[in-house]
Amino acid sequence: MTIQEPGTAAEAQPEPVPLMGCPYKADPYPLYQRMREAGPVHRVLFPSGVRAWLVTGYDAAHSALGDDRLGKNHDRGNDRWRARASIMPEPQHSQLQVHLLHQDPPKHTRMRRFVTDAFTPRRIERLRPRFRELADALVDALPETGPTDLVAGFAAHFPFQVLAEVIGLPAELAARFDRDWGKVVQPVGPTDPGRPLYEARLRGLQGYIAEVVAHKREHWDDDLLSRLVTARDRRELSQEELDSMIFQLLVAGQEPVTNQITTALIALFRHPAELARLRDNADLMPRAVDELLRYDSAFELTTWRFFDRESDLHGTEVPAGDSVIVSLCAANRDPRRFPDPDTLDLDRSPNPHLAFGHGLHFCPGAALARAELQTALGALLTRLPGLHLAIGDEDIEWIPAVLGRGANRLPVGYDRRL
Repeated sequence: MTIQEPGTAAEAQPEPVPLMGCPYKADPYPLYQRMREAGPVHRVLFPSGVRAWLVTGYDAAHSALGDDRLGKNHDRGNDRWRARASIMPEPQHSQLQVHLLHQDPPKHTRMRRFVTDAFTPRRIERLRPRFRELADALVDALPETGPTDLVAGFAAHFPFQVLAEVIGLPAELAARFDRDWGKVVQPVGPTDPGRPLYEARLRGLQGYIAEVVAHKREHWDDDLLSRLVTARDRRELSQEELDSMIFQLLVAGQEPVTNQITTALIALFRHPAELARLRDNADLMPRAVDELLRYDSAFELTTWRFFDRESDLHGTEVPAGDSVIVSLCAANRDPRRFPDPDTLDLDRSPNPHLAFGHGLHFCPGAALARAELQTALGALLTRLPGLHLAIGDEDIEWIPAVLGRGANRLPVGYDRRL
């Protein structure tokens, strides 16, 4: 495997580093360490065939996330990127991919203002008792003793139930949401045997979004979804922007938190003394969640960014329209920023991790995600004494997503359910 040396011209680059395969998905951190040590920017290869530029160190990542030369709109991508990016086909790409993650100012600024009030820390704090009710109800439905799969029994449901409360998704519609629709963010190329299923999921999700919009138009309430529909009716949002923002809320608001619950629990299972400390000390939870986010984030890599002209990126010339991706996980293990970065330290402070990004695209749902993780871990650790992984560490099934980390299943055992 060749590690890119910084400062070389684009046409003289060595073969890109492949970011794929089971060993990499199980533990990408040794590779990220070698990359950081070699330099901040590297050519990489994704399973779809896309060749991109990966930013790895903390300082370089922090700088890139705030670099206004790097735009997010897919129109900036060049033909090389577009040929293999495996992004959504038309018409769904035009109808569902104009959300906040793919916009630049001033459009991004205009669209983001519609969602921020729903996710303020003050509002999230008011909703915490309801979050705990939802978590307790899911734990109540688990078997009296293990083994059980905590993804199927808890982690796949709790974040979506919370999200529905926060954005105003009515219970009858929330119950009909198919979690498989969230897999449309995992690239499936045009010739892939799974392409028909991928496109069927897209159509199903698009039909569901249309039902949500129609329901909110007929049954308006003082909630985020209703306000978005009203903004469309007032021509403050286009139909494509409305549909895309609902798409982003439903998918980005659920699956990453599901995955983060699994990465957090796996980290604690590997550190039983820290698990015991957290179970017995509720005051430790806020700081512990931030450390678990740093230690193994479900947002492993950011989505695409592009220069509109050939530009220098920390000593490497990057062609216009090539994709630039920031490794949040690599940045969060940089020893130049975090002492003993490979150690899980639940008392770590300060902890300026980049799990939620930085700059214009800092995750607007960060306060919600923190509250969800604190509530979920608190409920599981206190109500399932003796909670432990029921399979070998080597048997964990890591999701094949390109940009994210998490486990498909999490078989656990416990002494009893309280």
